[in-house]
Amino acid sequence: MEAALPREHYVDAPMFVRERDMLRHEWTCLGRLDELGLTERDRVAVLDFHGESILVTNDGSLHALGNVCRHRGSQLMPADSPPCVAKAIRCPYHSWTYALDGSLMHAPHADDIDPAAFALTSLAADSWGGWLWVAESPRTTLLEQLGPIPERIKRYPLTDLKLGLRFEYDVRANWKVIAENYNECYHCGPVHPELSRLVPAFASGGRDIPWEDGVPHREGAWTFTMSGTTDRAPFPDLDEHERVKHKGELIYPNLLLSLSAEHVASYILEPLAIDRTRITCELLFHPTETTKGTFDPSDAGDLWDLVNRQDWAICESVQRGMSSRYFQGGWYAPMEDDSLDIRRWLLSRLEG
Repeated sequence: MEAALPREHYVDAPMFVRERDMLRHEWTCLGRLDELGLTERDRVAVLDFHGESILVTNDGSLHALGNVCRHRGSQLMPADSPPCVAKAIRCPYHSWTYALDGSLMHAPHADDIDPAAFALTSLAADSWGGWLWVAESPRTTLLEQLGPIPERIKRYPLTDLKLGLRFEYDVRANWKVIAENYNECYHCGPVHPELSRLVPAFASGGRDIPWEDGVPHREGAWTFTMSGTTDRAPFPDLDEHERVKHKGELIYPNLLLSLSAEHVASYILEPLAIDRTRITCELLFHPTETTKGTFDPSDAGDLWDLVNRQDWAICESVQRGMSSRYFQGGWYAPMEDDSLDIRRWLLSRLEG
């Protein structure tokens, strides 16, 4: 048994502030590019980035910019603005106007200023797998942060997938509780009886599974739906294991992927407070399936929403327990070794 992260990482508000400052320097997933309206030129989206309002633009390249005019600090666009088409960004206060890359184009009655000194604050923006990623002065490139993950799941056509269903949840638990819960199956037997019937190995905690090949289903099942089957075709380039098994990836800091043979469930975690996390779960399908008149993702959606709500309920119970004066600190059982990843990932960055 090894000690988990100290209690303050889950319940102390000052620790959340410290973590959020660190997370801004990590490549953070903010959503699907097509759902944010950013796949075409001359597009602008207003997004939240760890509590800061930012603009993400596409002028042929992706740009992430502080949503703050460099003149007097007015917000350039309201935080609740929908994605829109724009050739430039004009401040509503004094009409200072910026190009989509953040450079200052025009400042009325201020011809003597140096435009280069008044460009919008710039963050790093990139894409992978069809998702938008943003970081503030990142320490590495996005691909360096992703490490071996793209190679492990290269046969899943992530970039091409289209949204079939979306679920949004406001979970009263620390984001790390949710990430740790995702990264172990010690809890699957008692918390997920329906899922354990679909994947019998989960009932025993997922021990002795060759995770590289994927998790096997019960006999006759091959995907994550209520029945374990579907009339949707598997993704075309999967290997013999991936066509009948399930894979999962925890991509720090905030993207969780569950990869079935014919759909992908993605989870974007948005830490809102020390004890609150917004979770967006999107079920993604091959475009040849979503364009069919008979397309119906509810067989997958019913299972995922059930499993999700079971997870969020137990995570909220953990959060309440951790907040008790009687909780001294948690422990990792032997079969929870993978959950230790969050300790290794987090502590080195906080110390750095």
